[in-house]
Amino acid sequence: MKRRTVLGTTGATLLGGLAGCLGGGDETSSLDSGGTPTQTPTQGAPFEHPGTLEETFATNGDYPPDDDPADGRPPAFDDPPAAPETDPSSYPTTETNGETVRLAPIDDVYAWYRRGEARFVDARGPDQYTFAHVYGAVWSPAMQGSAGGAIQSWPAEDRIVTYCGCPHHLSSIRAAGLQKGGHTAVFALDEGFLDREGSWKYESYPMAGTQFRDGTQASVSTWRIRGAVDPAHAGEYVWAQTARQYEAAPVADDGSYELTLHFVDVTADTPTTVTTPTDSVTRPLGDLATDPSDAT
Repeated sequence: MKRRTVLGTTGATLLGGLAGCLGGGDETSSLDSGGTPTQTPTQGAPFEHPGTLEETFATNGDYPPDDDPADGRPPAFDDPPAAPETDPSSYPTTETNGETVRLAPIDDVYAWYRRGEARFVDARGPDQYTFAHVYGAVWSPAMQGSAGGAIQSWPAEDRIVTYCGCPHHLSSIRAAGLQKGGHTAVFALDEGFLDREGSWKYESYPMAGTQFRDGTQASVSTWRIRGAVDPAHAGEYVWAQTARQYEAAPVADDGSYELTLHFVDVTADTPTTVTTPTDSVTRPLGDLATDPSDAT
C-alpha cells in the first residue's frame, strides 16, 4: 500500500455538515430537509431509525420484525441465551471527554441483544448507518466534545450499547455524551461493528441496511490517515469527513494520530475534510490517506 501523509493545513475554521462533529464548543446538530447535518445551538444529537428514513432496508437473515424501530431494541428472538455472568464493573474502560466509558465484550453484548436487555445506538455517520447497522439500532451520532446529550424518550436507567466501526472511538464519544445527559447504564461495544475478528459484522450477527438488498452494488473500502500535531493536544480528537460519513481518533501522547475510515462508495477523488484540534483541510481522499483495501 502506498503511504501518503497529511500536510500542513490552513485555517482553523471548522467546516459545517458533520452532524456537529466539526462544530465548535457545545454546538449540536440536526438533519435539514436535504439530509445534510446542520448545526443548531439548541437540539441534541440527531435521532433517526428505519421508521423515519426513506431508504428500504433488508436484513442479513430471517429475523422477527422490528415493530418499534424507535426504541433501539432488537425484536423478540426465540430461545434467548443465558444472562452473562461477567460483572460489568470488571469491564475495561476508556476515558473520553471527562467520562469513564465501559467497554463491553461482544459475547455479553450479543447475549443482551438476544435477550432484549439493551438498546443500541449507532454512533457513525448517516450513510454508514444506512448501508449496514445492528438490526434494531437507532442512529444518534458522536459529536465533538461528547455533546448531544440524552435520548429523551429512553429511561435513564435502561442499558444502552453504543457502537462504531473503529472499534470504539466514535462509540465512546457518544457513550460519554449519553452519560453527560444522565443515562446511567451506558456501554460501548469493545470489538466494534467491523474491522476486526470478533466484531459484530465478522460474526454475521443480525444486521439491516441497504447492503442486504438484492442488486446492491455499493461497497465499503478502508483508508488510513496518519499525521501529528503538538503533543499538548494529546487526548483530543481528530475527525475525518466525506459528505455524510465520518470517523474520529484520539491524539496520542506523542502527538501522532491514525484515522481508520470504513466508508461506502468513496474513491481517491472523493473530497475529504480532516480536522485536527487546531486546523482543518479539505483534499481528495487519495491525497490524504493510504490506498484502500476491501473491508470485511
